[in-house]
Amino acid sequence: MAPFAIRSHVAPLPSQITVKHSPIDQFPRIDIKSPLISVKRRRNTIVLASLSGENDRAIEADGKNTQAAALQLRDTPYDVVSRDALPKPLSSSQFSSSVSDGSRLRVAYQGVRGAYSESAAEKAYPNCEAVPCEQFDTAFEAVERWLVDRAVLPIENSLGGSIHRNYDLLLRHRLHIVGEVKYAVRHCLLANHGVKVEDLKRVLSHPQALAQCEHTLTSLGLVKEAVDDTAGAAKHVALHKLKDTGAVASSVAGKIYGLNILAEDIQDDCDNVTRFLMLAREPIIPGTDRPFKTSIVFSLEEGPGVLFKALAVFALRQINLTKIESRPLRNQPLRASDDSNNGFPNRYFDYLFYVDFEASMADQRAQNALKHLKEFATFLRVLGSYPVDTSMI
Repeated sequence: MAPFAIRSHVAPLPSQITVKHSPIDQFPRIDIKSPLISVKRRRNTIVLASLSGENDRAIEADGKNTQAAALQLRDTPYDVVSRDALPKPLSSSQFSSSVSDGSRLRVAYQGVRGAYSESAAEKAYPNCEAVPCEQFDTAFEAVERWLVDRAVLPIENSLGGSIHRNYDLLLRHRLHIVGEVKYAVRHCLLANHGVKVEDLKRVLSHPQALAQCEHTLTSLGLVKEAVDDTAGAAKHVALHKLKDTGAVASSVAGKIYGLNILAEDIQDDCDNVTRFLMLAREPIIPGTDRPFKTSIVFSLEEGPGVLFKALAVFALRQINLTKIESRPLRNQPLRASDDSNNGFPNRYFDYLFYVDFEASMADQRAQNALKHLKEFATFLRVLGSYPVDTSMI
């Protein structure tokens, strides 16, 4: 366990952020007094798509009998929303300059002020206007509806693993990955002014944060209670002026909500890093002037060795895979097969496979690998080809 230091800090509370839920909206509506966005969904609009190479069709349908919108699945790698006013895709050189000067960019993130995602957004786009959203879905929609320019959302953590919800949303929405940013997570134990460690009986935070600080919190004899996010826990403790309850969150959250930092670096493992994706309405034009990574998603027919064949298209061309993740294909989770020896049909789970590999789509090897994969994949989509974050957190 990493050692932690005891210290204090007091800062004023910001203006209150309010979140309202509309009974007719599928996703929450956000009403904000400080720089926040409001996203509404039309009640009866459902977007349907198939796994074939056909164009997506937007269909106005009665939402009363529909449990969920179908996944957005496209066969071409760089399809974007059809709109006359769409700007041209950024080149990798233009992307570099936009990263270094994001002063005019509005960047959505999930959570409230002080969240780790806010810090990641500011690292990805320095001097940007970071716009908090209550849900991951809301951040995706904010970019699609031109309410913000970009979104920065977590996709995996070195200790907690993948954020499955965002993998599903990458497929459902039409955004493109234009970059990545890695952010080191450093947890602090926060409490109201005048409260000491020995006064605490319980601690609030996100379930992953509590798990990452298990040893420290147990040694202090604190009861752990899970909430939606780390910064939200800090905000709750501050607004309710709790005297027997602390929060596990960032030092930034402590400053924003006027909490004392009772202990720093309380995570059990110091190598706690979250990888975030930078999302935009248009893809960037990949280059070969720096290390690039490409993210794809595909599905396969059921059969022996099929996944091996899919991964072999990269190995044959000396392309290194950095990530592979499987997710159930929700609109047809089970598939029946007649190749059974007992006379009863076998049932298989149908999966989508998400793969990251170290190559730019400007590289001929990557182009040939995807052409090869497309020969037997039932569905293939390029989510983005983007520069690798080579910074040391």
